[in-house]
Amino acid sequence: MTPLRVSLVQGATRWHDAPANRDYYGALVRPLAGGTDLVVLPETFLSGFTNDTLGNAEAMDGEGLRWLRVLAADVGAVVTGSVVVREGERCVNRLVWMRPDGSFEQYDKRHLFRMAGEHERYAGGGERLVVELHGWRVCPLVCYDLRFPVWSRNRYDRAAARFDYDLLLYVANWPSARREPWRTLLRARAIENWCYCVGVNRVGVDGNDLNYSGDSVATDYAGQALLELGPQEQVATVRLDPAALAAHRERFPAWMDADDFSLRP
Repeated sequence: MTPLRVSLVQGATRWHDAPANRDYYGALVRPLAGGTDLVVLPETFLSGFTNDTLGNAEAMDGEGLRWLRVLAADVGAVVTGSVVVREGERCVNRLVWMRPDGSFEQYDKRHLFRMAGEHERYAGGGERLVVELHGWRVCPLVCYDLRFPVWSRNRYDRAAARFDYDLLLYVANWPSARREPWRTLLRARAIENWCYCVGVNRVGVDGNDLNYSGDSVATDYAGQALLELGPQEQVATVRLDPAALAAHRERFPAWMDADDFSLRP
């Protein structure tokens, strides 16, 4: 593992306007070329968090994914965030992990926010994703997943002599009315999972008149903020140190006393 440069892109997503969002986020991301390894966009960054799924859904071979592939190549880094995707008769809130070579991985949001009817209009995913980047293992999740610690639990594989992951990542459209749970839970997930944690939220007001205060953050394994963003459009890059993480896991091996369990779909 080498130090990992992670760029948090906290934008004001345009409501139901994919072309405008491609232009907007492209302008925010392209100046990062050569200075980052991983670019993190908010949840549903091409549409806003919408229940008009059919009107705003992307196809996996459509314009949105083609644009994301070009953007990752232009920046020379992984670019990730979630989009509304239609597959047959169902829609999913899908995080796409796009590499600069055009290959990608995907994760469908597991926990659907029923208070906004997401569970009625989207299908939930059943498999957690862990990807590798420059020797780091990264677990990317989406918004409401943050409230469910079992789904994000980091375990130590004794046979492989490694943890499930080193960096836990959340992309979100998390309204300002619930900003304290957002801020608190991100730190809790880092502490309990012996990992770095990055959460990227949006700002502005959406088409449902919900306000978003940003509060995007990168924390270390002890819940200490390495980078905190405010309530405005902002792009910032943080450098994560693998040696410090390894030293913490060695110095405070609480993971050795963790409870064994298995996850079911």
